[in-house]
Amino acid sequence: MTTEDTEHTEGSKLLFREETYKIRGACFEVYKAMGCGFLEAVYQECLEIELGLRGVPFLPQPMLELEYKQRMLQAAYRPDLICFGKIVIEFKAVTSLADEHRAQVHNYLKASGHRLGLLVNFGHYPQIEIERIIR
Repeated sequence: MTTEDTEHTEGSKLLFREETYKIRGACFEVYKAMGCGFLEAVYQECLEIELGLRGVPFLPQPMLELEYKQRMLQAAYRPDLICFGKIVIEFKAVTSLADEHRAQVHNYLKASGHRLGLLVNFGHYPQIEIERIIR
């Protein structure tokens, strides 16, 4: 697991820097307008509107199929969004993020084959929390 602070090493570039900048800006705008205290579904709908206004391509709740020993499982994962076809976004509306939330994003990354996830917590006060998670 890597956060934005530890991901940036000398001579390296931040993974999908421009794309995440656009997503983060949309998240900040939603938090500024709505504050904390709503359910995740409210933030999801608001962020979908904001991303659309900003021209950010996204898929809402895409189904990620799972397999075990080359057999497809009936169970499937549904992250909240996949933006730009390569960044998994998971929303929370909790007081503080926990390791199980981070593990959920890691599982989404593994299931999707994507490298970057953003864990966005709209329930934190006085500001939004956004964690970058790298696979």
